Amino acid sequence: MNVLIIEDEALSANRLENLIHKYDPTIRVLGKLSSVRESVQWLRNADNAHPGLRPGPRPDLIFMDLHLEDDLAFKIIDQLQLTIPIIFTTAYSEYTLKAFKANSIDYLLKPIDKEELGAAIDKFVSLHIKTAVPALPDFAALMAMYQPAAEEGYKDRFLASAGPKLFSIRTTDIAYFTIEQKATFLKTYDGQHLAMDYSLDKLIQLLDPKEFFRINRSLIISLNSIRSIYTLSAGRLKLELFPPASQEVFVSGDRVADFKHWLGK
Repeated sequence: MNVLIIEDEALSANRLENLIHKYDPTIRVLGKLSSVRESVQWLRNADNAHPGLRPGPRPDLIFMDLHLEDDLAFKIIDQLQLTIPIIFTTAYSEYTLKAFKANSIDYLLKPIDKEELGAAIDKFVSLHIKTAVPALPDFAALMAMYQPAAEEGYKDRFLASAGPKLFSIRTTDIAYFTIEQKATFLKTYDGQHLAMDYSLDKLIQLLDPKEFFRINRSLIISLNSIRSIYTLSAGRLKLELFPPASQEVFVSGDRVADFKHWLGK
């Protein structure tokens, strides 16, 4: 079986590939793509021969994240009129997933569980490999159902880790998210410092913008974490957070105006 992974989080894509190979080492992962544009081009090349270019193999199954770095993944299906079976992956709440159930689409909720992955692949084999033509859902209806759900589907908890130990952390308990040595961590109000698989770019899509703001390239803060704000020269802002950060915290110059607007909402 050939599969394609469309996922804009490198850590999540690599973890999914490892889980697939643990489930069945004979499954071939043809590629890991991160955007709508890249995925559309890749799939077109797989279907059509070009002068001097041999088309690649066509995947039997696609694992597709909902939110990609440049747009919603549904745009891939819409542009290509895609008929390849899909298992969606999502970090959104159960409310959002009602749309998938209504359209008989398989999905995996992040972080992906090994047993749930195996069950989803087994379902694919049962429903699609044994039938000549796969039954596809009404993606236009799915898109219409998904859009309002996405607006309200902010994450209310995250899975994080410290060594081999896993923790389910409520979003309301998180003071801020940081990047440290190219890895993402969250800090809770009671002082827990835990690792995560998400990038800050992905996190800002999953967090309620009324409660969280990205003040610079390496820090997303909760409104409730702010203890003091100081105005420096040239309009720069310095923050004191709770719990205290490991180094001084500044709002990027290009985000000061938006940050002040956020504070005044």
